Amino acid sequence: QVQLVESGGGLVQAGDSLRLSCAASGRTASLSYMAWFRQAPGKEREFVANIHWTMGSTSYSDSVKGRFTISRENAKNMVYLQMNSLKSEDTAVYYCAARLDLDRSFNSWGQGTQVTVSS
Repeated sequence: QVQLVESGGGLVQAGDSLRLSCAASGRTASLSYMAWFRQAPGKEREFVANIHWTMGSTSYSDSVKGRFTISRENAKNMVYLQMNSLKSEDTAVYYCAARLDLDRSFNSWGQGTQVTVSS
């Protein structure tokens, strides 16, 4: 398993930017993908973005494409989510997730960090 710790959440105004960080530890040598998910109040958890740990290829949900950027720093076992042009509908708890090379899904999760965007 991989242990994940998110940081960087907070309260911002619409149009502002925020960067989330996620520190990974444990079986990082077996990482395949890292991702960000989010869960808004009363809604199910939804995919935001992911990145292939070695190739660096990325994918995004349509709702954040063009505004959010996922990146990683392999040497530090860190993954980031740069969020620009934030909207009130981006308000959610954001979770970092990890998928190992033999797994078919994201099995490691952080505790989450709250992002609140006021309009």
